[in-house]
Amino acid sequence: MDIDTVKERAGPREFGPGDDMPREYREAATRMIQFHANSEIMGAYIERPFIRQAPSLDRKLAVSAQVQDEVGHGQLLYRAAEELGIKTREEMLDELEAGDGKFLNCFHYPLDDWYELPMIMFFVDGAAMRRQATLKRTSWEPYAHAIDKICFEEGFHIKHGEDILRTIATGSKRDRERLQAAFEKWWPRILQFFGPTDDQSTHGEFAMEVGLKTMSNDDLRNAFLNAYVPKAKKYGLELPEYPRVEYHEADDYYEVYEEDLDWEEFFTVAKNEYPTGVGQIEKRERAQAAVEWVRDAIESPEQGGVSPAAADD
Repeated sequence: MDIDTVKERAGPREFGPGDDMPREYREAATRMIQFHANSEIMGAYIERPFIRQAPSLDRKLAVSAQVQDEVGHGQLLYRAAEELGIKTREEMLDELEAGDGKFLNCFHYPLDDWYELPMIMFFVDGAAMRRQATLKRTSWEPYAHAIDKICFEEGFHIKHGEDILRTIATGSKRDRERLQAAFEKWWPRILQFFGPTDDQSTHGEFAMEVGLKTMSNDDLRNAFLNAYVPKAKKYGLELPEYPRVEYHEADDYYEVYEEDLDWEEFFTVAKNEYPTGVGQIEKRERAQAAVEWVRDAIESPEQGGVSPAAADD
């Protein structure tokens, strides 16, 4: 099948591992799904410290479950990418560890305190759900199957994040002030979640043509704005002066001035040149190194382990 035929046929869940897909499609799908998988793993890393920092046992359990879900989502997505035959799961994880794997801008920044957690668990996860709901109709069938499970669990994550947001927003004056400060800090990053504007997107047009994506970055950003600006106001949050968000009353929709967003910082982050993102990756590298002796012991017959060939027997 050539790429022109792919573009003509592209539709929901149209292609699977049994199809003879052109390499151009396979590479584009691998890049997109690997990016998504990396983002799930890195999201788990920035949420993990709050298992201990959560203010109650119930919150600790809920954050712990959410972190486990994110890691599981990453594994599902690596398998969906692996089906394309371009990279193995191990290669993709090695790239992430080496700092070569790309992931979402929001997961390059640290979460400094509990007041910032709902910025990820409610607003960023809400943005993710807007995007992922459209991917149920992606043309790569294994990706769509993974998205079905991910969206089901992400719905619970958003409810959990909203519950944390509601609790803080109905707390003391100090709580509300700190929540507002966290919102002002994270709001521009959240609006950049969907990637660069359509005219600056490197891969967006091709992904749309072959059905990997079904909505453009700008359309997703606008859909998120119109769903989540009212939610922010519901909890007493005020939009910062910049980036400017204009409400068009006649048509009842919000629009962000995209030129107000710091795209220079965004592209620095996208190249994995932001220090915090690198620090998150290094944590994984250290964790891997710490348990390497266990892997060696299991795989090495000389150390009393069982070789993969023997295990198969």
